[in-house]
Amino acid sequence: MTVPEPRPTLEAVAAHAGVSRATVSRVVNGSAGVRDAVREKVQRSVADLGYVPNSAARSLVTRRTGAVAVVIAEPERRVFSDPFFAQQLRGISRELSANDTQLLLLLVEHPRDYPRIGRYLSGGHVDGALMFSLHSDDPLPSMAASSGLPTVFGGRPGWAEADGESGLLYVDNDNRGGARQAVEYLLAQGRRRIAVITGPLDQTSATDRLDGYCEALGVSRPDPALLARGDFTAEGGEHAMNELLVNTPDLDAVFAGSDLMATGALRALRAAGRQVPKDVAVVGYDDMEPAAWAEPPLTTVHQDVEEMGRMMAALLLRRLGVAPAGGPEGTGGPTAEGTARTASEAEGAPSEGAPSEGEPLTPVITPARLVIRASA
Repeated sequence: MTVPEPRPTLEAVAAHAGVSRATVSRVVNGSAGVRDAVREKVQRSVADLGYVPNSAARSLVTRRTGAVAVVIAEPERRVFSDPFFAQQLRGISRELSANDTQLLLLLVEHPRDYPRIGRYLSGGHVDGALMFSLHSDDPLPSMAASSGLPTVFGGRPGWAEADGESGLLYVDNDNRGGARQAVEYLLAQGRRRIAVITGPLDQTSATDRLDGYCEALGVSRPDPALLARGDFTAEGGEHAMNELLVNTPDLDAVFAGSDLMATGALRALRAAGRQVPKDVAVVGYDDMEPAAWAEPPLTTVHQDVEEMGRMMAALLLRRLGVAPAGGPEGTGGPTAEGTARTASEAEGAPSEGAPSEGEPLTPVITPARLVIRASA
């Protein structure tokens, strides 16, 4: 039987590099106070010997686990079937990986999962948390606060505003502005009976898009006959579209609060014999890859979901004192569609992009942009 060779130790690395054990420990743990030449010598010895730090011992020194919890308040069927979550997770994963931080995914399949997640977050297993797709009555924010974990949210935290909380970090899209662009475009095309399919109205992304729809039409609240509620799924969009066709058969356009709901609406219109866009124009939201493959290709509002995930992770790493690998803005620069804005800038102040090194951390609003295709 072959006896495996013992793992290299700190002492072995120190002897190989000709330095003290304490110096090797500082290099391995990323501490300051080591000259560049010495640091490079130690790193070469680590590579030559194949030394791998003991994570338990390292966490005792650094008081860090090197891991971040990503908590999505949705069941796994929704998370693994909706391309929105795949793109956001990809942005998060790339930013964390570039900064030698592990991602732990936690999903809410059932209300009984909340105590388990709360215990995990409070148990010292992770350094911080990223939370998104939260609903207004979700206990996750209070769990994060109770645990003392640094947390960044995906989406505007409406519950915090209602409770008068401030100082929470989040990344969101300009949902109100994006919806307004969509409906203004439909009005410019001569559409006058414009219906809306909303997402769940206990989520701020859905309420903000509904507000943008109303703003474009110049009304304080939607016409109930032109409103149907969906759930950000294709099935929900199809059901909502069928409801609208029964209640308001003379509608000539529909704005759906997500691309998946818009594809469901296209399916319902096709089954009802309505031609798109001749009879009914359709606009979605997200600009996921399936939008371009829809029949007809879907006019939609673009938001850079992967970049939003990356920015969430970069904000959290900044909060934890871990400088993102690509500099203050993380692994990437401004989005191709425009520059991200802080929450206050989205309400009228000049756009200066996400906060840079040395500036206070603030929420970030990413731009929305209408992408015109054949459906409207």
